[in-house]
Amino acid sequence: MIRRIIKIDEDKCTGCELCVNACHEGAIGMVNGKAKLMRDDYCDGLGDCLPVCPTGAITFEEREAAEYDEAAVQENMIKKQKESLPCGCPGTQLKTINRENESKPVRTEVNENTSQLSQWPVQIKLAPVNAPYFTDANLLIAADCTAYAYGDFHNKFIKNRITLIGCPKLDEGDYTDKLTAIIKNNSIKSVTVVRMEVPCCGGIENAVKRALMNSGKFIPWQVVTISTDGQILE
Repeated sequence: MIRRIIKIDEDKCTGCELCVNACHEGAIGMVNGKAKLMRDDYCDGLGDCLPVCPTGAITFEEREAAEYDEAAVQENMIKKQKESLPCGCPGTQLKTINRENESKPVRTEVNENTSQLSQWPVQIKLAPVNAPYFTDANLLIAADCTAYAYGDFHNKFIKNRITLIGCPKLDEGDYTDKLTAIIKNNSIKSVTVVRMEVPCCGGIENAVKRALMNSGKFIPWQVVTISTDGQILE
């Protein structure tokens, strides 16, 4: 049948994988570092992947394609979920943590702090662009060393914020495109960047600045710098 379906220009594709995360049907995969439409019958032709592509590599076309098969999509999603639970990596499983309603365990240690983390995953590259916890979120984007250097990191920074972490020195690639998509496609209320004083940590601050500019939004933001001996630098 002739129908509307997505088309991916591999020459424009940078391999950021944002479209893979945005496609709820699992129609898009990565092949040799490029996004590819894996199955026509998994593509519903609605184009959730289009707005997250930073390079405009995805468009619509009218062509001969298999009819969208919702039943096959659902079956595939259930199959993937079952495969991931016993032995797969749980790092990409979306979860919102409700701290207010969780039961309070009996504590035996004096002054034991409670985690303030309210969502999972926290890695920038693993967080889904359209995760529901980004709605009206105060966003914390932190270099991962900061939580080890600053003793009261949870209460000072994570509490009442949605947390994303990364290491610009060790992680492959740049965070700009992913952060741009998150800020652009969600109602982010504020952004707090927490970085270390070391020069290489400037990569995460610069990525956030570029993402804010690229998003076209005016959002309150601040940068907090932590010294290597765990002090907040003004």
